[in-house]
Amino acid sequence: MARSDYKFHVRKRVRYAEIDAQRVVFNSRYLEYFDIGITEYWRAAGVYDRWPGHDSPEFHVARAEIDYRAPILLDEEIDICVRAARVGRSSMVFHFELHGAGVDDLRATGVLVNVHVAEAQGAPSPVPDEFVNLFEAFEGRALRA
Repeated sequence: MARSDYKFHVRKRVRYAEIDAQRVVFNSRYLEYFDIGITEYWRAAGVYDRWPGHDSPEFHVARAEIDYRAPILLDEEIDICVRAARVGRSSMVFHFELHGAGVDDLRATGVLVNVHVAEAQGAPSPVPDEFVNLFEAFEGRALRA
């Protein structure tokens, strides 16, 4: 996917605590970067304005994928690019790309599948229309499968 397919990104600088002995970002940190990205994406889409106090619909990560392309180094700035890809009955799929700051310099790609649940220990339930509408408006396209 082209970087231009992503309407949203958030910039982050790599800190010492995120690297390994070779001064390269440790592999597990990429999921943390995706979490930073999705949190800020939800904020930009209006989720936290609509549901203040973070009492929005409950989602659990059901699947996470990372494809590593090129190393990310200590003190480097990266752009965490996020887009909602599609919405199913009870799930939402988000795509991620990590790039060097301000450039089309792909370092990693990823996919997260989040499943909506009625409560923290509950079974999957349909994604609320009002929630999907926020993301469709933000992306400017239909997301429902």
